[in-house]
Amino acid sequence: MGWTVTVDTDKCTGCSECVDVCPVEVYELQDGKSTPVHAEECLGCESCVEVCENNAITVEDN
Repeated sequence: MGWTVTVDTDKCTGCSECVDVCPVEVYELQDGKSTPVHAEECLGCESCVEVCENNAITVEDN
């Protein structure tokens, strides 16, 4: 069981809210955009989805 984490870079403004809220540090800012560098660590809590004001993040069950 795992999760697929996707960031729509066209919608991402680089606010870093997802970086700050993620309990397992899935995200890092790279080139001013959020990037799921440790997607395999995702717990599926969707905290990142809730704080993203631009709806740039999706978390899907594999």
